[in-house]
Amino acid sequence: MQYQGKSRRKYTGGRRIASKGKRKFELGREAAEPHLDETRRKNVDTLGGNRKVRLLRCNMANVTDPSNNSTRQVSIETVVDNNSNKHYIRRNILSRGGIVRTEMGNARITSRPGQDGVVNAVLIKE
Repeated sequence: MQYQGKSRRKYTGGRRIASKGKRKFELGREAAEPHLDETRRKNVDTLGGNRKVRLLRCNMANVTDPSNNSTRQVSIETVVDNNSNKHYIRRNILSRGGIVRTEMGNARITSRPGQDGVVNAVLIKE
């Protein structure tokens, strides 16, 4: 777990006296960072009794073709581009906004795989 509350230090380096302790809602988790491989998922319990599905590994995507509005499940070959982090391309990490090469062509990921548990993408016209 990662603590995401205020730091015990000020930006100047001085100490901040805590008026309260750590709270459950201030905790965070490590990023899932799903990458290409045989599909593997993990259920995570969240606040309020809800559940998120972490996608740990995946090699299939639901790709929509906007020209005829049809969706097919196709295999992902590789990650081509990712504006959020250039190292995600080399490591083949799937994230929202990333561009992947599929059987149908290049597609942009529209879902959040680490939180939704599925990869949805839209075909890019080149």
